[in-house]
Amino acid sequence: MVGPHPPVDLTFHGDQELAADLVDLAVNVRLRTPPAWLADAIRATIPNLGAYPDPTAASAAIAALHGIDPAMVLPTAGGAEAFTLVARAGLGARPLVVHPQFTEPEAALLAAGLRPDRFVLSADSGFTLDPRSVPHDADLVVVGNPTNPTGVLHAADSLRQVIHPGRTLVVDEAFMDAVPDEPESLIGPDLTGVLVLRSLTKTWGLAGLRAGYVIGDPVLVARLRAQQPPWSVSTPALAAMVAVCSRRGSAEARTAAEGYAVDRARLVEGLARLGLSAGRPRTPFVLTRAWAGAREALRTKGFAVRRGDTFPGLGPEWIRIAVRDREVTDAFLAALTEAVAERSAAESPAETPPRSEGAR
Repeated sequence: MVGPHPPVDLTFHGDQELAADLVDLAVNVRLRTPPAWLADAIRATIPNLGAYPDPTAASAAIAALHGIDPAMVLPTAGGAEAFTLVARAGLGARPLVVHPQFTEPEAALLAAGLRPDRFVLSADSGFTLDPRSVPHDADLVVVGNPTNPTGVLHAADSLRQVIHPGRTLVVDEAFMDAVPDEPESLIGPDLTGVLVLRSLTKTWGLAGLRAGYVIGDPVLVARLRAQQPPWSVSTPALAAMVAVCSRRGSAEARTAAEGYAVDRARLVEGLARLGLSAGRPRTPFVLTRAWAGAREALRTKGFAVRRGDTFPGLGPEWIRIAVRDREVTDAFLAALTEAVAERSAAESPAETPPRSEGAR
C-alpha cells in the first residue's frame, strides 16, 4: 500500500552494527578481501594510476558478459552512485519506492529534492509484489530483486508488468549474482524504459573499492552518464570489473551462489526449529521476525545482526542475518537458542510457593 513517511533513519547501514568483539552477521559482503587473482588484477593498475580512468574496456567486458550493446552499460562507483545518478537525472516527477528495500534509493531521491511515495509490501503476502497494485501515476518505480532485506526474488514476468510508456522502472539487482543462473534478472537486449543496477562489492569483497554498473535503455543510460562526474570510477575499480566478467570470474560467482544456497538452508532450518520463519529467501541473508530486543540480546552473546526498524515497513522485532559458513551459523544458532530461552524464562510468571497450612 502507498502510505505516509513515518520517521526512519534511511542513512543507517549494516556496517554501523559492527564492533571489534562481535561476529559480523550484519554486513552482506561475502569476503573480507578479494580473491588473490582479483587482487592481482587490481594491483596491476598501480603503474597506470597517473593516467585518468578509461571505462571503455570495462563497459565492453560487462556488455559481453550479459550479451548486450556497450551503449547500454555505465560503470559506476558502486550501486550507491547509480542511485544518486537516477535521482539527479530527472527521470520522473512522481517517484515511488517499493519497500521494504535498501534505503539508499529513497535517500538519494530526497537529497535531489524529490518526494518519493512509499509502496509498502506486507509480510502477510511474503513481501511479494503484485504489479497490478502499483499506482498508475508513478512515473519512476524503484524495486529490489532479489530484495534487501526481505530476500524475496520477484518473478521477472511480474516486474515486466510494471513497465509502461512514460514510466522508468529501476531494478536494484545488487544481489542477483548470488542466485544461481540469475533466472529472474531483467537484463537483456531490449530494456526500453528500464534500468538495472548491479553491485560487485558483495560477492567479491570490494566494498572499499566501490565497483558497480548500470545496464538499461541506452537513452536512459545516456541521461545518467550526463550526471556522472568525470572519472568517478577509478582505474582499479574498472580493472576489477574486467576481471570478474571473465570466464574465471563467472565460474567462481556461480560456485559462491551455490554455496550460499547450502549455507542459507542450514540457517533457515535452524530458525524454523526455534519457531522463527524466514520465508523463502534467495539471498546471502535472511530476514526474520524475532522480538523487540532480539538484536540487543544477540549483541551480548557476541553477534551483530542488522536491525530491521530502519527499513520502511518493518519494526524493531525484525532482524536481518547474513549467511555465513556452517561453523559460524551453528554458533549463532546456539546463541539465539540461549536468547530465546532467556526471553521465555523472563516472560514466564514466577511460581508461587505453596502456602503452609497454618498461614494466615
